[in-house]
Amino acid sequence: MNKTVKRNEEAKTVFDRRSLEVDFRHLKSILKEGMTVLDIGCGTGAITKDIAKLVGPSGKVIGIDNTYAVIEHGNVVYSHISNLELRTVDLFNFETEEKFDLIVGARVLQWMTTVKEALQKVKSLLKDGGQVSFLDYNHNRLEWVPQPPLTMTRFYQAFLKWRKDAGINNAIGSDLPHLLKEAGFKEIEVIPSNELYDHTREDFYERVKIWSQVAGLEQISTEGYMSERDRLRAIKDYNKWVDEKAVSMTMMLNEVRGKI
Repeated sequence: MNKTVKRNEEAKTVFDRRSLEVDFRHLKSILKEGMTVLDIGCGTGAITKDIAKLVGPSGKVIGIDNTYAVIEHGNVVYSHISNLELRTVDLFNFETEEKFDLIVGARVLQWMTTVKEALQKVKSLLKDGGQVSFLDYNHNRLEWVPQPPLTMTRFYQAFLKWRKDAGINNAIGSDLPHLLKEAGFKEIEVIPSNELYDHTREDFYERVKIWSQVAGLEQISTEGYMSERDRLRAIKDYNKWVDEKAVSMTMMLNEVRGKI
């Protein structure tokens, strides 16, 4: 299996285990039957399909993602949901005459270098009185109990620097309220949605080991942010720590809403 295929398979696994109930848990409070909804950066559509079920047959949901493999996977798995459409397209290349009641994005703005432009594009796709809801992290406030091995904390700092140098906002979950305001949105609401993983959760080991997968990013070493040896050691040490010592991990997450 080549590296690209392997990364796509890992992405499918991460996306497929998500659900609206667990991974965008407050959104259902604003979903209504008959709504037209756009989900940007939808991955395989695991959350998107739950949205489609709640807006019902009189509603419509479109999910877009720029990765062909995850969209094709979703189109196979969720082909039975008639009011759900998944498309392989970047937000900036997405064109439609349709306007949406609600546009959502879960954990997607954290990867964008052009967030302000993305918000303007999103705004242009909304109906009058339409609403947005974005769910995203402040990666600067990740908490592990107890602290993981030094090799992983060094990797994590290298990862944050790599992102920052690429023009990505590590604190997007905290910065979104003022970014939405700058973009002309009103009635901005922040809903704390932190992810707490401890041993009461059946998926504890799987979820906490997400950072082993992230440490698989070879760019961190090939682009000089840390040595290859240290990156691989971080994965090994962290997995052992999760299996033997980890108590909890908290990822700071906000759902931020706004209307036009």
